[in-house]
Amino acid sequence: MTPHDLKQIISSGLLSFPVTDFDAQGNFNPASYAARLEWLAPYGASALFAAGGTGEFFSLEPREYSDIVRTAVDTCRGKVPIIAGAGGPTRVAIAYAQEAERLGAHGVLLLPHYLTEASPEGIAAHVEAVCKSVSCGVIVYNRAVCRLDAIQLARLADRCPNLVGYKDGLGSIELMVSIRRKLGDRFAYLGGLPTAEVYAAAYKALGVPVYSSAVFNFIPRTAMEFYRAVAGDDHETIGRLLDTFFLPYLQIRDRKQGYAVSIIKAGARLVGHDAGPVRTPLTDLTEEEAAMLAALIDKVGAQ
Repeated sequence: MTPHDLKQIISSGLLSFPVTDFDAQGNFNPASYAARLEWLAPYGASALFAAGGTGEFFSLEPREYSDIVRTAVDTCRGKVPIIAGAGGPTRVAIAYAQEAERLGAHGVLLLPHYLTEASPEGIAAHVEAVCKSVSCGVIVYNRAVCRLDAIQLARLADRCPNLVGYKDGLGSIELMVSIRRKLGDRFAYLGGLPTAEVYAAAYKALGVPVYSSAVFNFIPRTAMEFYRAVAGDDHETIGRLLDTFFLPYLQIRDRKQGYAVSIIKAGARLVGHDAGPVRTPLTDLTEEEAAMLAALIDKVGAQ
């Protein structure tokens, strides 16, 4: 798959991040992970992100990363494209990106470099180094300590032909508009805020019609229903699902930091697709919180 092919794929439809399956001892469970991907693949996501943020990339060992990407590529071959997460300091991110390409991933989502703040010039040099280390398409994720503006992204676009996607996790309307206006159709644009459904209609109005859904992990039919409602400007359905599911869901998610991942694993367990516990430093939902989530899932019905 060429970078242009990847850009075309992520320019429409719904994207999602499968959680990573761990067993009771906290080790990667490839059989359970493969079964999860086989369950999700037919629901119609344009692409799936293996070892992404919701997949707890930040807690994985290099050997596990390889096993996860390999399992995803092998399981979804001919069904749905796989984009692999990569991140951390520059040389580590390069190693992950090259390994993902070697294993047959169709592209790379470049996650933030973590912890240390850096100048815009340093971040741009980091992104450029990763892009130039692979031939597959790369999507840059503007979030946390990775904050690139329209001018820096335009320079990167000139220097890195395989940089084909921009994912926004900052939520700055001014920044998003300036990037969209300056870069035009050079990039595919993805909404990447946690629980992106809440922002989906607003981002569509900004020229960003595609987003990644974490709840696709446990309510895939509803996730697709919501995406189609946004795409078709079905405000009645959008409002109904926001009121009955997504806004109450945020009240549970926002109880503790890190719950944006934990609540997804809880949802997967509640619908019969247990992915095991989250790894520290994340914490799992309490029994009370899981019961609250179960009540919300019941409202949207069987998947």
